[in-house]
Amino acid sequence: MRRARTLAGERVVRLGGGLQVRARHVGAAAFLAVLALGLALVGLGVGATRTGPLDLLAAVLGDAPEADTFALLTVRGPRIVLGFLAGACVAVAGAMLQAVARNPLADPGLLGLSQGSMVMIMALVVLVPDAPPALVPVAAVAGGLLVAGGLVLLAGRAHTAGLAILLMGIAAETMLSAVGSILILYSPPEASYALGDWLAGTLFTASWSTIAALVPFALAGAVAVALIGRALEAYEMGEEMAMALGESVTRSRPALVFISVLLNAAAVSAVGPLSFLGVMAPQLAGLLAPASGRPRLVLSAFTGGALVIAADTLARAAGGDALGGGIALPIGLSLTLVGVPLFVVAMRLRALRTLA
Repeated sequence: MRRARTLAGERVVRLGGGLQVRARHVGAAAFLAVLALGLALVGLGVGATRTGPLDLLAAVLGDAPEADTFALLTVRGPRIVLGFLAGACVAVAGAMLQAVARNPLADPGLLGLSQGSMVMIMALVVLVPDAPPALVPVAAVAGGLLVAGGLVLLAGRAHTAGLAILLMGIAAETMLSAVGSILILYSPPEASYALGDWLAGTLFTASWSTIAALVPFALAGAVAVALIGRALEAYEMGEEMAMALGESVTRSRPALVFISVLLNAAAVSAVGPLSFLGVMAPQLAGLLAPASGRPRLVLSAFTGGALVIAADTLARAAGGDALGGGIALPIGLSLTLVGVPLFVVAMRLRALRTLA
């Protein structure tokens, strides 16, 4: 690895195998990683049991009081790790869909993919209450894929990039939301309450076993970013240009959609829907450091993860930690409170930058 300059004078970091990354993207990724770590340390200290980084070290070494160990390693630690992974998965899914659809509003929620996963999970919970938990992510992926396949069929393969598929997605999202409401309305009271809580987005059930179930999907997403992320650069220039550059659209586009569905479904099955995150995270990352292809996916992942950690910290600070007996805000609501103002400010700054 060594630093160099391109012919245009831009600083880059050259890696092995002919790969090179712009220095500003490396700097932005490092900043976001430090930001996420800082937010995680702050989040570890928020709650009825006051703790700090040294308490975490003591808990890991087995020297901390039982209450501190429980708060750090059983409640807050899993929430933070699970929130970061779920946020990163949704952000990467959104960035991929936006490149394929060539529309900055393309989001798993707006396209109905999240609702497809949610309806399948709710149907499984209501109709087969004794189903093993391992079937939940399978149902989520199946629901997302059914919606994605339906959108391609309805919009036509020639219109998968553009406004048509977005409008079809909004229609599917509206219809599936109605189906979800019917399932909640006619399900048993206990199941209805649990589903309503989950639909608002929740990290209350976070545990190391939940994280273990999500990690394979996150790792699959990371491998996919490395293998197929380069194709996104071609898609962002338009389908015709992508084909002119030798991109096999008939193979790479379904693969990108499948990976997006997989990542989003895994996050939905773990924490419920994280509305609008798939739009917010790539746009905020783009404001920090404009990028395309793999760098955009990496920056989006860090941004999405950091946003969810910040939202969870706010949720516990505002609503009370589970250890304190308070009611923490649902992560979906707190994410809206944290992310939307940032998104609005980012869009305003981008507009001012364009006018300057």
